[in-house]
Amino acid sequence: MGTTVSVRSYVHAVTHVTDNVLKSLKDILLYSGLDPGKLASQREVLHRGIRTWIESEHLQVIVLEVFDPRTDALIGRWNISISYAWNGDEGEFWTDTEQIRFAIKKAGVLPGTADYQFKVTTKAGRPEVAGWSPATFRSTAGFVEQSIGTTVEASGLSGGVSYYRRA
Repeated sequence: MGTTVSVRSYVHAVTHVTDNVLKSLKDILLYSGLDPGKLASQREVLHRGIRTWIESEHLQVIVLEVFDPRTDALIGRWNISISYAWNGDEGEFWTDTEQIRFAIKKAGVLPGTADYQFKVTTKAGRPEVAGWSPATFRSTAGFVEQSIGTTVEASGLSGGVSYYRRA
């Protein structure tokens, strides 16, 4: 009779959440009718920043701002809020992008002429990451935030998604 041992470390949880947050952002772009090319070209920098700041527990929210490139006005916004309730137990690792797909069906496809940017909020004292610089968020006046719940989970380290729609 053999013994099986399973070890889930915080590093595994960070990797799972980072990879699946990026997959969720790609799915949001694709399901919304936007070209994920910019995401693909920025993937290394995005991955490095998100992973570094999740590991150090400085990352609070990853923001996808969708805007009209002619006016710079916000068209839509998606937030992925990171929760640090890591418990170290052999918990579940899962991702549910169907919630995102359903929310986009409700919110509607975005104009193909729209552009987008990725921004984050972090706690003070975060480590610097090459390729990232300070940014200002576009106004969400006239929008209402809708939560769709947790879409990425790794033993308490998780990402909860919300989106902004016109009020």
